[in-house]
Amino acid sequence: MPIRINLLAEAQAVEASRRRDPVKLAILAGVLLVALTLVWSSFLQLKTMLAGSALTQMQADIQSRTKQFDRAMEAHKRVDDAQARLQALQRLAADRFLNGDLLDALQHTTVPGVALMRLRVQQSYLLAAGVPAQTNGSRVLPGKPPTVTEQIVLTLDARDSSANPGDAVNKFKEALAENRYFKTMLDETNGIRLTDLSAPQMGSDGKMFVLFTMQCRYNAHTR
Repeated sequence: MPIRINLLAEAQAVEASRRRDPVKLAILAGVLLVALTLVWSSFLQLKTMLAGSALTQMQADIQSRTKQFDRAMEAHKRVDDAQARLQALQRLAADRFLNGDLLDALQHTTVPGVALMRLRVQQSYLLAAGVPAQTNGSRVLPGKPPTVTEQIVLTLDARDSSANPGDAVNKFKEALAENRYFKTMLDETNGIRLTDLSAPQMGSDGKMFVLFTMQCRYNAHTR
C-alpha cells in the first residue's frame, strides 16, 4: 500500500490559521456594523423627512384656523357693536324728552293767582369717548362704547298777582313738587328752585304783582 506524504501540509495549516485570525473577524464585524448603522441612519432620516412634512402641514392648518378665528372675532365684535347701538337707540326712544307730557303736567299744576308766562327747555349733552376693544394674546377684552349724558333744565317764568303778591310763589313750587310727572322726572336733591323774584309792581289794571322764575332740573340720563 502506497504512503502519501503531503508536502504542503504545513503551509496549508498556516493558511488555515491565518483565515481564522480574530483581527479579520473583527474587521468583518466592523464592516457589518457600519452597514447596519448606515441603514439605521437612512431610516431615521426618512422618519425626519416625514415628520417635517407633517409639521409643515400642521403649521399650515394652524395658520388657516388662526385666520378663521380672527375673522370670527371680528364678526363677533361687529355684532356686539351693532347690539350696543341698538340698545342705545332703544333707551333713547324710551327716555326721550316729550314736550306733550310736560305741557300736560303743567296744565294740571295750577295755583290761584299764578299765571305761567313763558317756559324754556334747555337740553345739553356731554360726550364721553369710548374705549376700543383690546386683544391680550388669544383673549379679547371688550371695550366700552362712547356715552352721552343728557341734562335737561326747564325754566318757568310766572306772574303772581294774588291778594298778597309773593305768597303764592312757594305754593306754586309745592304744587310742582307734588305733581306725579315732576316727582318722577326731576332730580330729587335740587329738582326745583327759585332763581329770580322781582319786587312788587303795579300792572296796567292797577293790581300789584311780582314776577318770579322757577328752574326745574331733570334727572341726568347717560346713554
